Amino acid sequence: MNDFDIINMIKGLGIDMIHEARSGHPGIVLSAAPIIYTLYKNYLNINTSDPNWINRDRFVMSAGHGSALLYATLFVSGYSLTVQDLKNFRKAGSRTPGHPERGVTPGVDVSTGPLGQGIANAVGIALGEKILNERYKYGNKSAIDYKVYCLVGDGDLMEGISYEAASLAGTLKLNNLVVLCDSNDVSLDGPTSKTFTENVCARFEAMGWSTILVKDPKVSEIDKALSRAQRANAPTLIEVKTRIGEGSLLEGSNEVHGKPLEQKDIEQLKIKLGLPLEPFYVNKLAYDNMRVSISKRVNAKYAEWSTNYKEFVSANHGDDTVAKYLFNNSFDYDIFKLSWEISNEKKALRDSNIQVMEKLNANLKTFVGGSADVGTTTKTYQKKFKDIGPDSFDGANIWFGVREHAMGAILNGLAISGLKPYGSAFLSFADYMKPSMRMAAIMKLPVTYIFTHDSIAIGPDGPTHQPIEQLAMLRSIPNMYVYRPADMKELLGCWQNIINSNENPSALILSRNEVDLLPYSDGHFAVNGGYVLKKEEDPLKLILMATGTEVSTAYEIWKEYSSIGEKGIRVVSIPCMEKFLEQPEDYRNAVLPKNIIKIAIEAGSPMSWYRFTDSKYVIGLDKYGISGSKNEVLNYMEFDLNGIKKRIMDILNNK
Repeated sequence: MNDFDIINMIKGLGIDMIHEARSGHPGIVLSAAPIIYTLYKNYLNINTSDPNWINRDRFVMSAGHGSALLYATLFVSGYSLTVQDLKNFRKAGSRTPGHPERGVTPGVDVSTGPLGQGIANAVGIALGEKILNERYKYGNKSAIDYKVYCLVGDGDLMEGISYEAASLAGTLKLNNLVVLCDSNDVSLDGPTSKTFTENVCARFEAMGWSTILVKDPKVSEIDKALSRAQRANAPTLIEVKTRIGEGSLLEGSNEVHGKPLEQKDIEQLKIKLGLPLEPFYVNKLAYDNMRVSISKRVNAKYAEWSTNYKEFVSANHGDDTVAKYLFNNSFDYDIFKLSWEISNEKKALRDSNIQVMEKLNANLKTFVGGSADVGTTTKTYQKKFKDIGPDSFDGANIWFGVREHAMGAILNGLAISGLKPYGSAFLSFADYMKPSMRMAAIMKLPVTYIFTHDSIAIGPDGPTHQPIEQLAMLRSIPNMYVYRPADMKELLGCWQNIINSNENPSALILSRNEVDLLPYSDGHFAVNGGYVLKKEEDPLKLILMATGTEVSTAYEIWKEYSSIGEKGIRVVSIPCMEKFLEQPEDYRNAVLPKNIIKIAIEAGSPMSWYRFTDSKYVIGLDKYGISGSKNEVLNYMEFDLNGIKKRIMDILNNK
């Protein structure tokens, strides 16, 4: 049994899957099969009987359109996939969706499809392994010691995020990362000679990578390159020159990238490959050979790791924290049991937040993160803890540099590794991270985004830095929880939810401006997402709803009305709309009774509030600001205290 028999079977299965689905990408199946075969058969440390083995090597199919190739390889490698699963490719509810999805297909660790995201995720996973390797040491051994492999195409490397991530990987010398490039010089629209002509190896070398060029995509040459990569002291790029759609009548053409082959093309291709014309043919000898080869190579390593892991648990007095956190990502943590000094002094929430973060870091082994070069301003740099760098990964602070795009995707990789990562930036630049945040929400990853400079009140920086539409954007992402606390007490309630969230990302929105500690705020109620901060003292006539610094504004307006005898006003704080909407209907109706006028106040797009009240009752911002002092900007936007009071009166007079 030779390599060609197995490779050709993988090709045949992939092409049949695409033909059966009448949808898919045959070009990469035919060009990259030798690459993925060599990796799985000779290098990837996996145990198909224990697909979630914590110390398995990770593989990221960054070129997610190559899903048919991946599924065929997983099937042949011994994962619990059947021929019927392959036949169900791209069908609703199947275990073989159109692009790889985490948690759906055994052997798939990362959801991929948006190009460039996968390689950046792989950088995050490799960084996660380095951090965990340091944190779970016993003697001169570690419970965590695996490599990360990633398959990219030309399209992945055209996306800017890939170079942001690769630059950081080179700086950190992540020698546990190997990226294989299916370099076929063709993209969906045509030849890359029109769009992508740089020397890829030279560019990666300039970023501190080890590079290997494989001109002849034979198994023996790919194997030599992978063998060299094992010994590198830097991340490695292996560029393999291939022919897209090799063997097809459309070989070398962009036409073979993204549409099924015609029947006559499939027939001539199978004859070339020495395969029967019957669809979904499985060569039993080749199938068994692949599985046995992987088992023989990995079984001893798996047994050795299992023994070492028992030693690790014993060395830690039976404390199986790796299993608890990294196998299950299980958290049940009560932040309120920690001692907190909550002062009445006026303070910016970004300043209060770093106190919470440093205490969390002292108590949680997997809490780690950084900022996009704004940690000194977002106040997320943890001075009490060490930096993570190429010479030491036993720290808490990651220097992402000015790389919001890559930071978002690297955070996803860290979460996939089992860590509880955070990243910070200015709220107006959340847009740079949107694709990665969307993927975190899809993959149900517990990533925390800490955004400061949350309103136009930052003043002189001008409209480029003053967020308007970002809150609405974040809230529009399914499975994203957006927290905007009013003060330190609510901040603790938000973190109580965030740190115990295992299946969703969270965005924590914090003020740069100083805020008062509100007399009636309550972190224990804030965990519900919304609550009555100040109850009316007369029959209820009006509800003022707000988040963040605008809760203080609503409270000031309540005090002013109350002082002149109008006491039928209620103030409601809604630090997290998503959490509030999860509460029982009785609770929501008790907080926001029906048939009562509800006015929302928030320094952002009004769109988020339409689910709670009529659009005419929302006092928000629907235009961009100006550069000026805080008060000048607030006056211009009619969002100072007097401007908001006037808008409330206009609403009440025209209801």
